[in-house]
Amino acid sequence: MKWLTLSFSLMASCQAFAPSKKSFTHTPNAATSSSATTTSQLFQQPANRNDYNVVFRTSSQSDSFDSYKLGTARVHRYSDPMSGLDDTEYIMWYHARDRTLNEAGKDLPPLSTGRIGRATSRNGLIWERDEVGSVDADMIGVSMGLNTESWWGFDTAHIGLGQVLMPMVGPAIRSEGGVYIMYYMGGSYEETQIGLYLDDEKRARVPEDAKIKGMKLKIGAAISQDGVTWGRVEGDDPSGACLVPYDVSDGNVADISMKAGIPEELYCGWPEVVVNPVAENEQKKAASDKKRNNFFMYYSTMLKETKEKAIGYATSENGFAWTKQGIVLRPTPGTLDGAGCARCNVVRKATLNQEGFWKEDDNGWIMFYEGVSSEDGKHRILAAESNDLESWRKLGLVLDVGESDEAWDAKGVGSPHVIRLDDGFFRMYYTGESESGETAIGVAKTLDLSNWVREQAELSFAFE
Repeated sequence: MKWLTLSFSLMASCQAFAPSKKSFTHTPNAATSSSATTTSQLFQQPANRNDYNVVFRTSSQSDSFDSYKLGTARVHRYSDPMSGLDDTEYIMWYHARDRTLNEAGKDLPPLSTGRIGRATSRNGLIWERDEVGSVDADMIGVSMGLNTESWWGFDTAHIGLGQVLMPMVGPAIRSEGGVYIMYYMGGSYEETQIGLYLDDEKRARVPEDAKIKGMKLKIGAAISQDGVTWGRVEGDDPSGACLVPYDVSDGNVADISMKAGIPEELYCGWPEVVVNPVAENEQKKAASDKKRNNFFMYYSTMLKETKEKAIGYATSENGFAWTKQGIVLRPTPGTLDGAGCARCNVVRKATLNQEGFWKEDDNGWIMFYEGVSSEDGKHRILAAESNDLESWRKLGLVLDVGESDEAWDAKGVGSPHVIRLDDGFFRMYYTGESESGETAIGVAKTLDLSNWVREQAELSFAFE
């Protein structure tokens, strides 16, 4: 694979990109405290609004690729500290679906996956969608569309976003001439039995021969020089994927690199890729270590035997060839993730020092993930922590659904993505769903990575 030669240089420049040892708290400095006070004074929640923290909605154009459902969003913030100008730029990639993918005969799963778009912002709150998109995409306004060149591909029916990485020269400083790497999942029109994805009780209510298409999700990678037009990287699987579900009945199962004892899986999706940082005094050694796990991928899956929705992980030396390592998070009966764990974002623990620079913990990580309650079936955002990216300890709820039935995110919140801001705050972008099924992307903020508050997205001054 010609792009494998790029992988280690990407990792070396990307090591500071993966954002956040023993503490799950953040102590703000004086500057941060002042900023927090100013924020509380300026941003007043409207009395009769429940969507004050929404920053992105489905398109109002009925023929747009993102007119029906919004899914995972990944936001990156870039700036040049050497410039005297405020050149901060936010870029959002997101996946979405239009109604044509739900037409009779396509028989695709009722997800938000479809195609991947792009939007930009100067402040991370007011967004402008790219209405032109890539010249080689299959729809206008799409940055990465369906695979129309390889009929045998894993991504011909629908695709969804996982993560976007880019070589960095600092935590939030874009390097010139870098290459973006997108990890995404896709489904083809291959049929599988619906009963495979249901427990015994639900399976009894479905015809035995009922089929669904595009549910056996696989994970792929793509690269781009501008973040707009993408080229797929051919994976080792015959379908072009770089990571596939472990299925004993699959004729290509012998080609899957994995640790012994991995449970069988029904799909692999929503990849979250983290660069395993190299300590400054170990860079020379790491550059020559071909067995080092430079990349960690966390993916959502369903276990074939137990029907559990869980989060698995794989490791890689180069970011393209992966080895499955097992399951890191499973549902805990009787809790808010009793019906499943999925769609995560892993960030490095960090604090803002007195000089205004982010200080990262040497080996502290937080995973924000989507938990599904077995009590009310709603999706919420939970957290777990780790010191080694392999063993995770659950921390519990960090963002609940909207308080009222009329809230735009009353039915569920999920697909979290967390970034750092200059004032010591962390901002979370998440996807919410209303009781009527409408989806949007909202924001929340925190100083300590645990106590999240929905953020005012529109400027509203209060005068007394």
